[in-house]
Amino acid sequence: MSSDESPALRAVRRLERAAGLDAAVDRVRPAVQSALRAAPGVARLLHGKPLGHAAHPIATDAPIGFWVSASVLDLAGGDDSHRAADTLLGLGILSAVPASVTGLADWAVSGRRTQRVGAVHAALNTVALGLYGGSWLLRRRGHRGLGVAVALGAGGVLGASGYLGGHMASRLGAPPRSASGPAEPATDRPLGGLRAAGA
Repeated sequence: MSSDESPALRAVRRLERAAGLDAAVDRVRPAVQSALRAAPGVARLLHGKPLGHAAHPIATDAPIGFWVSASVLDLAGGDDSHRAADTLLGLGILSAVPASVTGLADWAVSGRRTQRVGAVHAALNTVALGLYGGSWLLRRRGHRGLGVAVALGAGGVLGASGYLGGHMASRLGAPPRSASGPAEPATDRPLGGLRAAGA
């Protein structure tokens, strides 16, 4: 075991090796790859080629920001903030669509270990989205307290999913740089090295 591995990281490493996820991966991946090949211009956009790097991490900022803001208003905003919190919740649900589509495009061209972790990441995101949608409906039907509780639970699921997303990006190098732009040589020095150079 590497010295930097936490229990959470070890659990995700087990997901990387979970061949039982391959059946689900192999049902979805060919269809997504076929769709990307059929529309190369759309694929370029989904992968973030015009940006020079992957679009998915940027796209996820919107739903996460909306949902976290909604929960902050739920917990600390008072009665006058109910409408704003509900609006933010709805905007998060809408903005989850481009985040999901860009993530699916990157997942389809990634390696097998990433696809296994990504399958669980997508499943957790689906659960979180369903809970946020349920929270929105509960609020609309007058069950505000329960709706707020459901949204907080969704935030917990989203946090777990975000950990998997960070693992895929920082540990597994997903998505492949060939999809979103050419890799650049690693020229950054650690902060300690910069200090030494400037001393």
